Amino acid sequence: MSSDPRHQDDRIRDFIHKRVDEDLRQGVVDHIRTRFPPEPNGYLHIGHAKAVCLNFGIAEEYGGRCNLRFDDTNPERESAAYAQAIEEDIRWLGFEWEPPLRHASDYFEQLHGYAMQLIRDKRAYVDSQSPEQLRATRGTLTQPGRDSPYRDRTVAENLELFERMRAGAFEEGEQVLRARIDMNAENLNLRDPVIYRIRKRAHHRTATRWCIYPTYDFTQCLSDAIEGVTHSLCTLEFEDHRPLYDWFIEHLPVPSRPRQYEFARLNLDYTVTSKRLLARLVEDGAVTGWDDPRMPTLSGLRRRGYPPTAIREFCGRIGLTKKDTRIDCRLLENLVRAELDRTAPRAMAVTRPLKLVITNYPREQVEELTLPRHPKDPDLGERTVPFSNELYIEQDDFHLDPPPRFRRLAPGREVRLRGAYLVSCERVVEDARGVPTEVHCRYDPATRGGVAPPERKVRGALHWVSARHAVNAEIRLYDHLLNSPEPTGADPAADLNPDSLETLTQAKLEPGLARAGLTERFQFERTGYFCQDSRDSRPERLVFNRIVSLRDSRNPAT
Repeated sequence: MSSDPRHQDDRIRDFIHKRVDEDLRQGVVDHIRTRFPPEPNGYLHIGHAKAVCLNFGIAEEYGGRCNLRFDDTNPERESAAYAQAIEEDIRWLGFEWEPPLRHASDYFEQLHGYAMQLIRDKRAYVDSQSPEQLRATRGTLTQPGRDSPYRDRTVAENLELFERMRAGAFEEGEQVLRARIDMNAENLNLRDPVIYRIRKRAHHRTATRWCIYPTYDFTQCLSDAIEGVTHSLCTLEFEDHRPLYDWFIEHLPVPSRPRQYEFARLNLDYTVTSKRLLARLVEDGAVTGWDDPRMPTLSGLRRRGYPPTAIREFCGRIGLTKKDTRIDCRLLENLVRAELDRTAPRAMAVTRPLKLVITNYPREQVEELTLPRHPKDPDLGERTVPFSNELYIEQDDFHLDPPPRFRRLAPGREVRLRGAYLVSCERVVEDARGVPTEVHCRYDPATRGGVAPPERKVRGALHWVSARHAVNAEIRLYDHLLNSPEPTGADPAADLNPDSLETLTQAKLEPGLARAGLTERFQFERTGYFCQDSRDSRPERLVFNRIVSLRDSRNPAT
């Protein structure tokens, strides 16, 4: 989705690009206009990213335009805060919509006029059945529906009732406006669908000016037509709604004739891509909010530290199909690793500290060692790291009784301290439970820079932090929020992974990280990729989130 499709091999062209190519070649359209129409009732998630990249990407590739239009036709759960979050997410992904920002509520008066036109054309009527009666008479996949007893009301009666609905004369559920199509249609969406319903709730943009609101099926196609959208791209659940989309376009005097095309939605392992289910996790307190770094929302991924370029690359890699499939989450994680391996500066951080004392290093001496910020990119420059006689190393880097193939520090063994010196373990201080609390070593001053003489076989290299210069931090290690790779339950809280978050409160960082910006990402050497938590991190209390580990622990070959 990032390169010009007209220069790609036709064998790898997806069906939507081929459709757009054909429409341009045949003169069906002479320009491209797409739209992304989110409902402002929650935050965008990784599934929406696919639709965002497709709609905005198609417009970019063909020199067209993409509209951002909020589908704000249901005031019950919508808010301006959700709309603002959606705008931020789209811009974070790197896209900008064709101004102005649009809302379905911009067209409420025009949509009302279209509804009145359908009534005058005897293609819509006010139905006074109860919601229960409406459901009972709709029919099933194998049985036709039954005509409403109010289906043959006169035009005058329908116009009067519809105006009384708008004036607030009825309560919710007492009346609806239905399109008059065919109660025997095999497609249930054509069985006289409801196009207006009463909702006596304040709207976040129109306040209390309206108490009747159009349905999604009525709103989307007509809004597309009003805006001159050429290709209405949506997910497969709307495929059965396409005949209704076309019916409204055909039977109303709209200024343009958009066409709808469907593609498979994104289903990712260990993830639910349903705003309704994600909202339950937030409302039930299973997560700290929509931007919890374990959430598959774009704000959660941003807070965790995922680069937007990796998400766009991911959406391009998975491609477009007409069949729902589930994507291995390791594809996204590996793309994040590849991006950060290339761009993230290196730093040293000890997540579970164990003190290492160098007994033959002068106590008051401090050296400033120079290390590269990135081993493969000299343009990123260098950094200085203080070295003293007391350091912190990882607890896992020392073992009293090392197992086979253990290549780190143990009694009598020598290791390399990254960019510093070779040290050998002479003594261990243990607590009453036999747990090591200090490791005492000697260093070889002739090995500055961590260079070992050829005759010395050094088994491993450790990262470290000077104890007296270390910056304290909290480290948050994230895993999948859900246990099941294919969650299917209606209650995702029942499938929560109890190990989705591990918090380490005693981490020690090299001092330069105290000056890191909130948006900077780092590779903590030998540990993973990290960034500061944009909500909780403060200069006096640093909090770093693990974006992704260095390798996929579920697949040692990666």
